[in-house]
Amino acid sequence: MRALLGAVSLSLASMMVMADGKPVTYTVNGQAYEGYYVSPSPDAPLVLLIHDWDGLTDYEIKRAEMLSDMGYGVFAADLFGAGVRPTELEDKRQHTGELYKDREKMRALMNGALDAARAQGAQTDNVVAAGYCFGGAAVLELARSGAPMAGFATFHGGLGTPEGQNYSAATGKLLIMHGSADAAISLNDFAALGVELESAGVAHEMITYSGAPHAFTVFGADSYREEADKQSWKRFAAFLDEQLGY
Repeated sequence: MRALLGAVSLSLASMMVMADGKPVTYTVNGQAYEGYYVSPSPDAPLVLLIHDWDGLTDYEIKRAEMLSDMGYGVFAADLFGAGVRPTELEDKRQHTGELYKDREKMRALMNGALDAARAQGAQTDNVVAAGYCFGGAAVLELARSGAPMAGFATFHGGLGTPEGQNYSAATGKLLIMHGSADAAISLNDFAALGVELESAGVAHEMITYSGAPHAFTVFGADSYREEADKQSWKRFAAFLDEQLGY
């Protein structure tokens, strides 16, 4: 699902050497995780970035650097564990499946990442959470938990609400960016979320991009759609400015 960022595949470690940011090892409930932190200044508002189903890779590092160049601090969380970066489809399904079945753990891991960001000096009182694919679904989980954040943004993320959950505790505006040609998450799923958010009185903005399949932002992949990527990133940038007031 993830493609090369260029002719040569870059490992997470090599990206960390090249970037201005740094790897951050931290623990949640006794288990080690390795995130990535970058910030242009101590007072920069924070983006909590949640990875896709192949773990924290060069893709999230690239996005974190793009956000840092725009003036934001970024903590790219690790929800799988230090050194766990699955490449096989079965492994990706296993790691995401475990968290889908244990929503409390998923929430704890994101809150643990926020604690790790705080320990790095990040401004965790002014945060937007954003995620891609699996990370988008995780961001919506964080929103439903009532996390006191300025906003939540998803790119081609999972949109379903687990049985027994709702958005009654959600704070902060939601920005949902979705490909109309997504074969994994349908427009019916998209519409159902819109109905749910409206019924719950949650501030939200939902955008579809015509012809864009699942994972339309992934550089170099067959699914990549340049226009949809650029449009969604432009809206995300404006959303950050609106919600974080920076």
